[in-house]
Amino acid sequence: MRRDGAANREKVLLAAEHVFAEKGAAASTDEVARRAGVSIATVFRNFATKQDLIEATACRYLEKLTNQALALAESPDPGKAFASLLRTLAAAGPVKMTLMDLLPPHDDDGQGLSRPVTEAADAFRAALNGALHRAQAVGAARPDVTGDDVSLLLRALAHATDLSEGEALDRAVGIVLDGLGASPRGWGDRHDG
Repeated sequence: MRRDGAANREKVLLAAEHVFAEKGAAASTDEVARRAGVSIATVFRNFATKQDLIEATACRYLEKLTNQALALAESPDPGKAFASLLRTLAAAGPVKMTLMDLLPPHDDDGQGLSRPVTEAADAFRAALNGALHRAQAVGAARPDVTGDDVSLLLRALAHATDLSEGEALDRAVGIVLDGLGASPRGWGDRHDG
């Protein structure tokens, strides 16, 4: 792909992330093109259908969250890294849930999703589980907590959270971290991770 084509594709995906997060199923490809500063033909040259655009946007967003999780894994303090990751994922949760809700129906094992979406979701889960296991290994998270537990709590926070609820979200995440045993000190400090 030519450099300008790749740049346009990235602009479209970034715009789609915002448009789909704001408008859900009512989002239009025309609005995506307008926000990306490209023609509708450019959108459809990169993504044959709206569903292709939704899937690519979901994959890109999951990959971004996975990369954040992996970057935090490099932290010398696995407990703080896990707490930071949960704060990051809780803030990102409403966008992630909106994008995932736009995908075709699927079962709990991801059956019905396209292979790229399934692979991106699996990589995200693996990164989250890795961060949890590192925190558990140093006693910074309860040993009985599973990745599924953490995912469920994050989904609940995402459904209950409006993007404008910064302080309330931070307190709720702190309470969740206390329950997970992942924040023995200073959970209320937004910058401790």
